[in-house]
Amino acid sequence: MGVVDEREAWHRGVKPVIARRGTEHGSGLGTQRWVVERAFAHLHWFRRLRIRWEIRDDIHEAFLTLGCALICWRRLKSFR
Repeated sequence: MGVVDEREAWHRGVKPVIARRGTEHGSGLGTQRWVVERAFAHLHWFRRLRIRWEIRDDIHEAFLTLGCALICWRRLKSFR
């Protein structure tokens, strides 16, 4: 964020709240980040999702949906 962006933010009434290192921010954000990172890692198992080869968005979204469904199915299957 540049100086001009910061001035524009202040002009629009946005006040930045920047946490200092080593202090808790108290909102709980970031405490479950590993869940999202694990989901991305699972999606990278699928070669067609690791590198996007499809030009059409709908085909890529279909493979993404299929990948998510397979991840959920494998996860649920392991609870048996």
